[in-house]
Amino acid sequence: MLEYIGDIFHHFVDPKKRVFLGYVVLSIAIALLWLVFLKKKGLKSAIFKVFDKKILLSGSAISDYKMFLINRVFMMVLSPYLLSQLAVATFLYYSLLSLPIGGFLSSLNEVPPVIVATLFTVVFFTFDDFTKYWVHRWMHKWPVLWALHKVHHSAETLNPITVYRTHPLEGILFSLRGAFSQGVVISIFFFVFGDKVDLVTILGVNFLVFSFHVAGSNLRHSHIDIKYWVWVEKILISPAQHQLHHSLDERHYDKNFGAALAVWDWIFGSLHHSEDIDDLILGVEDDDFDPKSIKELYLKPIKEILDIFSSSLVGIKTLYKFLKVKRYLP
Repeated sequence: MLEYIGDIFHHFVDPKKRVFLGYVVLSIAIALLWLVFLKKKGLKSAIFKVFDKKILLSGSAISDYKMFLINRVFMMVLSPYLLSQLAVATFLYYSLLSLPIGGFLSSLNEVPPVIVATLFTVVFFTFDDFTKYWVHRWMHKWPVLWALHKVHHSAETLNPITVYRTHPLEGILFSLRGAFSQGVVISIFFFVFGDKVDLVTILGVNFLVFSFHVAGSNLRHSHIDIKYWVWVEKILISPAQHQLHHSLDERHYDKNFGAALAVWDWIFGSLHHSEDIDDLILGVEDDDFDPKSIKELYLKPIKEILDIFSSSLVGIKTLYKFLKVKRYLP
């Protein structure tokens, strides 16, 4: 029993996870420094701001905590049956072996291992972030995917655990995305560089991912609106930018899809710089959706998806009958 409980809360002691307690503590420190030295708040006021009970114990936050527990159990059961990066990498690697480019590859044998490791670390992080951007963007554009992602956006307050406020089907989709994107990079690098491939890590974590978390990744889901310089916000998503992504203001719709890098938003036209807004209103515009009901958070997306498919089938049948009547079909 204790082993299962430990597995549920393992993310808090795993440096590979965003909510690793070390990262959370650093995020709190960054928030306090921001409030005291840049916002000119007293230390006591800053502490009350960071640990605001109205935020951390709101009905929305309580739903986040419940979903964290439920989703952890769900993924513990399902994870062994999902496609892994190793399976993808192995399949692609053996597929690449049939390519007649041995002569070109032999010319790369002289590349120093440190260069290979650095290149692999950067490409691994960048391509993974690139796929996160596009899957996230599609979740806002396609009704079936939005029905799932709306669960995350239904949060009316933000805290680090909000990152786990996702429908399990979205969790599966992102798991498959990770297996694909990471498997592709691993297979290509092992095919090209062989046993020289290595990852630059700290505490077993990709150096760039580690840096992202140490720099306050948990503040993206928080009420601490830390902003970067304008030029930096074209490269890295600031906490304030991601908070705008959750905003109900129409000006912020479909903006700032990036996970760590803002450069994809900049390139593909979805970038929105941070703003000075005292009371950002968060959530989704759906009067029939209760963001505090665990039952609705899990079941309503399924109902909406079934309704979408049902409507599509009705449309197809109607079109078929029309074409039949007009004798366009036999």
